Amino acid sequence: MAAGDVAGGKTVAAQRQAWLVFEDEAGQTLRPPKARTWGRRGHTPVVPVLGKGSGRVSLAGLTCYRPGQRSRLIYRTITHRGRKNERRSFSERDYIALLDAAHQQLDGPVVLVWHNLNTHVSAAMRQMIDARDWLTVIRLPAYAPDLSPTEAVWSHLKRSIGNLAVTGVNHLLAIIKNRLQSIQYAPTYSTGSSLTPN
Repeated sequence: MAAGDVAGGKTVAAQRQAWLVFEDEAGQTLRPPKARTWGRRGHTPVVPVLGKGSGRVSLAGLTCYRPGQRSRLIYRTITHRGRKNERRSFSERDYIALLDAAHQQLDGPVVLVWHNLNTHVSAAMRQMIDARDWLTVIRLPAYAPDLSPTEAVWSHLKRSIGNLAVTGVNHLLAIIKNRLQSIQYAPTYSTGSSLTPN
């Protein structure tokens, strides 16, 4: 699917007076992304980080648009603590719970644009999508960052935590939520919500 198909998604959303919603995933380990910073000439700043450590925060985000409405950012986090038999990614039920909560918050039909991740195209997911008459799905190629505005949110988030050393996965989660909330309250977005499982 190309940019023209996304334009088609906009047409479908307009016809149904629906929200056009883009979904994407990201993740962050305890090792911070590298970022440019200031330092004395000849003295490269060094940020000590944990060598390996266990723990990772997975993110699934929705950027939501409808004419006459302020855009929304809605996201869900899952914390991985390196425990035995722990799932390392979002399941179909995690994604559908995010979409159900978004539908309730947006109070309208949804045209969802996302890529062909295994859990997005599985038989279980197709069955759950078919059971929701308010949900229409348009699929992107496996990797199409230029077609999803949610990628820009992750890019901004990564820049904001560049070179940041954390003490553990709980600290990392708190910082990520803080950064995403600041994006939600930016003029581009109205207040969204963090949907975090227990």
